[in-house]
Amino acid sequence: MKKDLKLLITGGAGFIGSHVVEFFAENYPDYQITVLDSITYAADEEFFKNLEGRYPNVVTMREDIRDGKAINKTFEYMKFDAVIHLAAESHVDNSIDSPNIFVETNVMGTLNLLNAAKNVWGKPTVDNVFYHISTDEVYGHLGLDDHAFREDTAYDPHSPYSASKASSDHMVRAFHATHNLPILISNCSNNYGERQHIEKLLPKAITNLLTGKKIPVYGKGENIRDWLYVGDHVEAINTILHYGRRGETYNIGGDSETRNIDIVKDLIEIHLVDGINNDKEIPSASTYQSYIEFVEDRKGHDFRYAINHDKLTRETGWKPSVELRAGLKITYDYYKNKLK
Repeated sequence: MKKDLKLLITGGAGFIGSHVVEFFAENYPDYQITVLDSITYAADEEFFKNLEGRYPNVVTMREDIRDGKAINKTFEYMKFDAVIHLAAESHVDNSIDSPNIFVETNVMGTLNLLNAAKNVWGKPTVDNVFYHISTDEVYGHLGLDDHAFREDTAYDPHSPYSASKASSDHMVRAFHATHNLPILISNCSNNYGERQHIEKLLPKAITNLLTGKKIPVYGKGENIRDWLYVGDHVEAINTILHYGRRGETYNIGGDSETRNIDIVKDLIEIHLVDGINNDKEIPSASTYQSYIEFVEDRKGHDFRYAINHDKLTRETGWKPSVELRAGLKITYDYYKNKLK
């Protein structure tokens, strides 16, 4: 890619997006980076406001990807070379209660960006690429003995959120097949880390621990997720953008399959052993129970997600580097300091 690449990052004030923006602004000072975000409830508005002051190569735009005319105008004016598309509604519970906004943002918003890229790029150059960030939830769920999701696993979404992301994935591929638009897609496992919205399991659990509230756990907490530290995800995004084969999909996993109840127990241990008591003794079963409140299970709750990232590792050498317990401690310390 050329040195002065004009890069658009959508959803750059969100959890993953904010980390992507920081990484690219710091590591590619010659890139001309435009950060676009509509600043929904899940965005970090203070982070967004301070970006231009922190990085001379960053411009911010408060714009909604659902507004096709505005997106077209922005794309035509800025003449972006590449797009990293992260803007999305992502909370499963919200999608169950209010599915329309997920279709409007995740499907129609993505279509607006694709149309703008197609119209402006015309005959794409080697620098043009539309990189769409997606989720492992499009694949459905797994049993205990099932093999992990691969890039060729059939789609089987079970929630309005995952259905909307599956639809946007298909739309991106359709523009590649129909219009020869250079695209990349990655499907990642559950991200965690600093600046994640409190509605998600880990920040809610940590915040509740720090404020003396019980941690709500769906069902019996037996659902299994693969956990990916956000910094590892950002490294993978960087690798895929620069070295991924156009038209391809890459899975990004954290090699950290864990039951929800076990990751909550890990956080309780960090809170008691490393956080407040420093007595270095593992809590008893009754102690765990005093911090947990089991609640009615989520509708259509997928049992297990697991990612096979062999393709990405084989082609680029990327693999996750942050061990789960270390990542949880980093995350716990972030929220602890934030509450001070």
